[in-house]
Amino acid sequence: MQTVSEKTVREIAIENPASTRVFEALGIDYCCGGRRTLTDACASAGVDLNRLLGLLDEASRHNDETSANGWETKPLRELVGHIVGRHHAFMRAETPRLQGLLAKVVSKHGPDHPEVVEIEKLFVAISQELATHLFKEEQVLFPYIQKMEQAVSEGAKPEAAFFGTVQRPISNMIADHDDAGALLARMRGLSNGYEAPPEACPTFVAAYRGLDEFERDLHQHVHLENNILFPRAIAMEQAA
Repeated sequence: MQTVSEKTVREIAIENPASTRVFEALGIDYCCGGRRTLTDACASAGVDLNRLLGLLDEASRHNDETSANGWETKPLRELVGHIVGRHHAFMRAETPRLQGLLAKVVSKHGPDHPEVVEIEKLFVAISQELATHLFKEEQVLFPYIQKMEQAVSEGAKPEAAFFGTVQRPISNMIADHDDAGALLARMRGLSNGYEAPPEACPTFVAAYRGLDEFERDLHQHVHLENNILFPRAIAMEQAA
């Protein structure tokens, strides 16, 4: 029987959504890098395995409503609706707010903290990339997945897509996720884990807190797509 330490981070995140909060706190990648075993992930992040196992056990006993969502079995149209309504909407609302905060921080603290100048450039880059990414998902990939699911539920053959197999746009979306993850990792490193300096003004603190929340939300967003929505869509297409 497979032990918890032998499971992949992805498998644990799917089985126990509350575990994602533990992974976030310890800096363990459960979305883009979720195919590592828990043992390997701990070694890479410098986390004690036994400590993590204890935290995961505690999290499983204190699950919140996110663990009751059951996205691995609910209709894909519901999962798509959740991703768009919660995560896409959050990103679109937060992006201009954070850009404004960072602009103020750079104008006031840039000379003394050159790292925030680089962070602002990185955030502008990730914002532009993700804006295109969301558009492609909402206009191309997600509608196809929903139509495919509808056809399958009616016992009909899914309509052929211009891109051939659903694996093609999915592979592009995963590549975008990897790029975004790399940019966020650079921002986190430059900001020392989004820890504002002692002399930071409220705007500086708010900008770093917002970036931290943005990253956490994107991790949940990517987890739902990479680990649940996309594999289920590929399996559905192959079965049909």
